[in-house]
Order: sequence, then structure tokens, then C-alpha cells
Amino acid sequence: MIEKIELPWLLSFQSVFESRSFKQAAETLGLPSSNVSRHVALLEKVLNVRLLERTTRRMSPTEAGQTLYDQILPLLATLDKGLEDIAQQSQEVSGRLRILMPDLPILAKQLASFCSRYPDLTLSCDTGLVPTKGLLDGFDLVLQFGRGGLDDSDWVATELMRWPSVVVATPELVTRYEGNLSLENLVNLPCITSLSALNGSPWVFKNGKQTSTIQVTSQYRVNSAHMAKEAALSGLGFAILPQQTCLADIQQGKLVALTFDKTPEDLVLYAYSGRLKHSARKVKALLDHLHFEKIQTR
Repeated sequence: MIEKIELPWLLSFQSVFESRSFKQAAETLGLPSSNVSRHVALLEKVLNVRLLERTTRRMSPTEAGQTLYDQILPLLATLDKGLEDIAQQSQEVSGRLRILMPDLPILAKQLASFCSRYPDLTLSCDTGLVPTKGLLDGFDLVLQFGRGGLDDSDWVATELMRWPSVVVATPELVTRYEGNLSLENLVNLPCITSLSALNGSPWVFKNGKQTSTIQVTSQYRVNSAHMAKEAALSGLGFAILPQQTCLADIQQGKLVALTFDKTPEDLVLYAYSGRLKHSARKVKALLDHLHFEKIQTR
């Protein structure tokens, strides 16, 4: 029987019963009077019983109408409270928060301060650069590096941090390949690339709003900017590094920053989450926290 009855019918009947007026019930529910009248009529048709006696001067419930009202009132109240409780939970920063993110000191500090602010939160954090399964499979939030444009997906990408980047090498390596230092020749030069992060080995360059990808070759592939920098300092190859991580080495002459007709795309840290209007409060709160920290540290 219940599958034949719609909730708006019961709500309309309840409001009409309590106000003894279709017009007043419609105003309370924010519906046209015709809708409220139709809801009650449909309810009576399905139940095959008269619920309200209507005259030109007054309206009163029948015995069946009084019985129905007495039975549905606590049920509707319980349902309403349950829905409010669930909605309230989505507004609370609590429960288990599952994150996949790179092992960066600045992120560790931000995450610790966030959890200190919300003691009812339980954190499960896996440090890595690339999800082993689907992007958000098993996680509420995934923090991942990227260069250039983003692939289309059903997830929302929020930019957290951005680092201008530069191609560097030791002075000795630059001297060795001095006659071949161009973007076109990078494919023939020894390069230090990522293993799986940033889509592997392609290097992305920009010129205004246009981007281009160069598929360099490498015998030294790592998923660590620190390891890439040490390899560059050892003369193992050319590397794209965030400028701020190698600025001191450039100033000291340990590394040389190369200039081409195009510049490397910025290294960007993105936070991937579900559609924000459906995201749990804990995810939105963390994104707000990280965005605030981003503004403070830029």
C-alpha cells in the first residue's frame, strides 16, 4: 500500500486537517490550492475512503480522517527529525576523513592544525603521489601534482599551491651540450623525469595560453623533487624543478637555469574531491583551511 502513496499527499492532508482550510494549508506549504486539493483527493482515491467532509461553510475530518491523522503524525515527525539529524551531520566536521596526498612538510603542518581545530575528526592519511586505483576510490580527498591542462573528469579540482618552474643542469652538462640546447633537441639529451607522477616523462611548456608537450627520454626516473634535484646536481641530466627549490643552487653556480622560447608549465598542487554541493562538511572545511593557508604562504 505504501508504495502507492506519495509523501506530498500526506503532508497536504496533515496541513489541511490542522488548519481546516485548503487555502491556509496551501499558504503554509507554499503550494497552489489546486495542488493541495489534488493531493488529498488522490490520497482518498487510493485509500478508497472519505477523509474530510467539505461544505461551503466548514470542513471537518471523518472518522477515517481522524484515524489517519493520529497514525501518520508521529511517523512524519520521526521522519522529519531523522532527515534533520542526517542534514546536521553533513554540517559537522566529524567522522573519518580519508586523504591521499604527497609527503610535503607544509601539508603535514596544515593537516595537523586542521585536526587540532576539529577534535571529533578521525584522520586516515596515505602519503603518495599517484592513486593506485580510481582517482577517489577509497578516499574523500586526493591531493595530486599537475602541469598544464587537466583531464576532464567528474571530480572538482581545486588549486592549492603553484610553483613557477625552470629547466636546470650543472654548468659542466650545459657546456657539454652547448650547441644542442633547444626545446627540439631535449628529446636527445639526458633528462631526469618523473616515474609515474605528472603523467610520467612528458615535459610541458607554455607560451602565453598555448602549451606543448615534449616526450623526453630518461635513464633516471623518480617521484621526488628532492631526488631529481640531487640527480641534477650530480650531473645526471637536465631537470625541471620548482624555481624556489633550486634558486640558491643557481645563485651559487651549482646549477644553471636554461632559457628557451617557451617556459616550463608551473607545478600545481590540486585537491580533487566530489561535487562540492554534495561533499561532506569535513571535506569543505579542509579545502577552506588549505585555501586560507595557501593565501597566507604565497
